[in-house]
Amino acid sequence: MKPHFIALAALAAASLIAFAQPANRLPAPWILTGESPKRYEARVDTDGSQTGTKGTVYLSYDSGGADSWATVMQQFNAEHYRGKRIRFKADVMTLDVSGWAGLWMRVDSHGHYSSAFYNSQDKPIIGSTNWTSHSVVLDVDADAEVISFGVISNGRGTTWMNHLNIEEVGKDVPVDHFPDNAEQMSKEPTL
Repeated sequence: MKPHFIALAALAAASLIAFAQPANRLPAPWILTGESPKRYEARVDTDGSQTGTKGTVYLSYDSGGADSWATVMQQFNAEHYRGKRIRFKADVMTLDVSGWAGLWMRVDSHGHYSSAFYNSQDKPIIGSTNWTSHSVVLDVDADAEVISFGVISNGRGTTWMNHLNIEEVGKDVPVDHFPDNAEQMSKEPTL
């Protein structure tokens, strides 16, 4: 799978504590999905008793292949953001992430899945990190229908996300996009 298609930490002790919710039971509207969601455990600390911060989302590798990935995500109707530039911002902390972790966001427009998409893979969060603010900025098409966002983790380790915010930003804030490798590619196919 091509990298840009992969949809979509003092709290180390908290990753070992079972949250009060049953395994991988997330409160709506959160969902656990991805290439191998059964290999991950996901929770939301709804009252702050486990992580010290109410609403902290937790995604942790549980078992299986180290090349797997999963995401904890939400989706919402794009109506109020059509034609605007928006930023999804959150604080992220990691523990022993063997692949990479990051925020992601996707806009689906009428008849056009993923009309805008970015998953932070070119700015990976690796290993163990303290709480750090991260963001994703995208333009929302005038015919956008759904906006999806979340945190993704590839490989082993634990990722936390809190202080989430989605806001409209000005056109002076640059849109996130994957690096353009077209200039580095061969001008002709190799046959």
